[in-house]
Amino acid sequence: MVRSGEEFRPAGRASDSTGPAGLRERFLQGEPVDTGVRPSILNSWQRSRTLGLSPDRSDLPYTDDFDPGGRIVRAAVPVIDRLQDTFSGSQVNISVADANGTVLLRRFGDPSMARSLPPIQVVPGFVFAEQVAGTNGIGLALAERQLIRVYGAEHFAERAQSNACVALPVRDPLSGRIEGVLCLGYPRGFEHPALSAEIRRAAETIERRLLGQSSAHERALLRTYLAAGADLRHGLAMDALADAFHPRDQAILTEKAAELISRAQRAAVEVTLPDGRRVTLVSRPMTSASGVRGFAVEAMLPGTTRAGGHLVLPHQADEVPDLAALALAPGPARESLTLPPEPLPTAPGPAIGPAADRAPAESGAIVTPNGDRGSAQPGATVAADGNGAAAEFGGTVTVGGGGGPGDHPGSPFPARGLVMVGEPHVGAYALAARRRLELLSEASARIGTTLDVRRTAEELAETAVPRLADHVTIDLADAVLRGEESTDPLADLRRTVVHGIRAGLPFTPPGERSDFGPTAPQLHSLTSGEAVLEPDLGAAAGWLAQDPEHTGHLLAHVHSLIAVPLLARGVVLGVASFYRAGGAFGDDDCSLAQELVARAALSIDNARQYTHERAMVLALQRRLLPHGLPDQDAVEVAHRYLPAESDVGGDWYDVIPLPGARVGLLVGDVVGHGMLSAATMGRLRTAARSFAELDFPPDEVLTHLDNLVGRLDREDPDGKGAGVIGATCLYAIYDPTVQRCLMARAGHPPPALVHPDGAVSYPDLPAGPPLGLGGLPFDAAEIDLPENSQLVLYTDGLIEDRHRDVDVVLEQLRTALAHPERPPEETCQAILDTVAPVHPNDDIALLVARVHALDPARIAAWELPADPAVVGDVRASALRWLADRGLDETAFAAELILSELITNAIRHGAGPIRVRLLYGRTLVCEVSDASNTAPHLRRAASTDEGGRGLFLVAQLSQSWGTRYLPEGKVIWAECGLEAA
Repeated sequence: MVRSGEEFRPAGRASDSTGPAGLRERFLQGEPVDTGVRPSILNSWQRSRTLGLSPDRSDLPYTDDFDPGGRIVRAAVPVIDRLQDTFSGSQVNISVADANGTVLLRRFGDPSMARSLPPIQVVPGFVFAEQVAGTNGIGLALAERQLIRVYGAEHFAERAQSNACVALPVRDPLSGRIEGVLCLGYPRGFEHPALSAEIRRAAETIERRLLGQSSAHERALLRTYLAAGADLRHGLAMDALADAFHPRDQAILTEKAAELISRAQRAAVEVTLPDGRRVTLVSRPMTSASGVRGFAVEAMLPGTTRAGGHLVLPHQADEVPDLAALALAPGPARESLTLPPEPLPTAPGPAIGPAADRAPAESGAIVTPNGDRGSAQPGATVAADGNGAAAEFGGTVTVGGGGGPGDHPGSPFPARGLVMVGEPHVGAYALAARRRLELLSEASARIGTTLDVRRTAEELAETAVPRLADHVTIDLADAVLRGEESTDPLADLRRTVVHGIRAGLPFTPPGERSDFGPTAPQLHSLTSGEAVLEPDLGAAAGWLAQDPEHTGHLLAHVHSLIAVPLLARGVVLGVASFYRAGGAFGDDDCSLAQELVARAALSIDNARQYTHERAMVLALQRRLLPHGLPDQDAVEVAHRYLPAESDVGGDWYDVIPLPGARVGLLVGDVVGHGMLSAATMGRLRTAARSFAELDFPPDEVLTHLDNLVGRLDREDPDGKGAGVIGATCLYAIYDPTVQRCLMARAGHPPPALVHPDGAVSYPDLPAGPPLGLGGLPFDAAEIDLPENSQLVLYTDGLIEDRHRDVDVVLEQLRTALAHPERPPEETCQAILDTVAPVHPNDDIALLVARVHALDPARIAAWELPADPAVVGDVRASALRWLADRGLDETAFAAELILSELITNAIRHGAGPIRVRLLYGRTLVCEVSDASNTAPHLRRAASTDEGGRGLFLVAQLSQSWGTRYLPEGKVIWAECGLEAA
């Protein structure tokens, strides 16, 4: 039993299947909701709104016009009584509704719940159909015709927001018609791990009980059997029924006859017709000319001249030898008319679970050979009259009431009439066949929903348990798990899935190697390529011999085994083992297991090939990302790249050292997944780095990237490419000398800024269009970054997910970042642990940079007029500054570089002229002026008097270049500290 709190676990957020409650509010306010809500729920919301239902409505229609003892009720009562015992002491409530959504039965795990709940949740008769109650478990199960879960905010009505439920339609086993709905409700905060399996088992039991009550489909099946040529007439025909009864009465008698046949017993039942007449139906075994054993049901027709509709039963000594004696016997013996038992032998057939529970007839009571009555309805059994009178007339026995005109020998009576013949096990075969078709249909929908090898194997096991097997284990080759073809699957099998109706069985756990002995059925299955059936593992010598100790422990829990190889396109992937704890598998079960595994094997092989291709794309992606961070002093950087579960995308990041001790931080995202996105990412990252190293400002870098993306689209030669390439990008340049950052973005999420005091903000940057649209400008914004601030750049995969609200995620990110003392590495990991989705649908690129300021003592600056006379003074001042810092070895090169750059600025530029020295990992010499004319390096001829200054600068420096300012330019040269 499940007591209060036992085997329950908190359900937590339902973001993996329900989406946030805010989506429901948006829907109710008329806003579009395209993602974040399951399709079945969204469709139900839309239907509810179309019907004009109000979510604030607290009442529901009530009707007392339902049958409290109807067919579905009789079938369900013992089942839900057992469910109530299973969930005893818990907050689970159990209900059964009819096909119209009217609740017929209620049970509670904790009976005290009935005293605290409103009548709508306690009293039978309330209607929960979707058209009146909106989205709820019972209504949606009827609308969707499948197993349904509804959580909290998915309910349309406000009154049900704190609840959750799982509901499953109950079908007539032969016709497939939905007879009702079984629903388990529970508090929103709890989730029972076995609810789905429990409700499926309960619904199947109810369906088996419905089978015992017969159905229209079964009757049609039996008539078809008769029409197929079975000679069961015994000289009788249906004409007597046609002459004596209205078609409506014939249908009633036919239905009762079918019910008698399905019970495979000698019995008699008295049927009361709508006009008050009573007819007795008698079933007896018979064998057709072809050897088919079945039952014939005959109607004992009332006499045409008898008052009161007295009943006439045929008497044949060889068929009912003690009928007259029983009718004339005194006391209890004559209270019921009981025919001698002659049960049919049970024909071998497909396993469909435990035998169907017996159920009484819908009207009229069946009198079985043991004397039990199927109903307590007064007058329902065939009985002697109050005086015990019974008379025998001309080979028939009349069992009547108080007599009347015509109650005498010689009264004319029609002969008995044949109502129906049939084979009882036909219905059982039809049920098993339909369930197999249902299982295969379900397998097509459930297996292969992802392109993950392990998940696909799990889906196979989940589909098979408990409808085919009680436990399933799946072993796959290591190479298959890596996405490759296995060269020797017998040698590298690994346990991948263990799934069953209960845990704790001594199976090899997932992740460990599977070592099957040479006589194991699994090994035989792999080598032969055929399924192996072991109906009784206790007698399977090969299975027992592989590991006597282990198999001995396992034999206490399982009884029968089917081992099926996983084969797809000639490739051996592994083996699936199906175990049944009680009862034995049959040939039909083996065929069904083979069909399931064959379908799953194709999906697993597709996932394997995808895994192989994904590994190639991921390798390309990682090769195109930076393999190490450059040396620089402006920022302390940590980074992460997390690929999507389904596919690899085109996210990237980069850290680019820039002149003037600055650094560029770059994060981008190519829309889409796969090889094309990864290759496009590589091209864009290379181009972005090149544009950045040309020292373009962020807005110009984005403009050049925008042109490049547009050009890549136009380069598709035949127009059959993957479509327009889309990408987003964020580029930031941090200058440690002034502690300011210049940023621009193209359709990319803004960065997060962590201040030294722990405050977290999202700078309001101009959004800019995504790359590739063309013709639209990009704007840059400059912000202050105090020393030890952290700048966090990320792609949209971190914050955007169909199951989560972006605003909620941004608040989670704000909380994760509110620890300025953490180093960037710890910050990266904290973000992935607390903010990143558990199962990312998109790539995530993350870059965390803690900024540093350049010590003012390492910066020297002079401003001078455009006068050649001042060059010597600046040069002398620079030499003294270098000497004070121990850079005497660098002074010579710096002196020559400064002399040339200042002289060029005076001759070819415009004042004012500024000189700056930056002492970091290298010595940077900068000379700026107000002119936009840039110098060019050239080779001077031997007769030229000038033109050698920049050549000298290039030889003395590690690198040099030009950086343009809003007004003017900067010529810079970088010297190594060891330069002489």
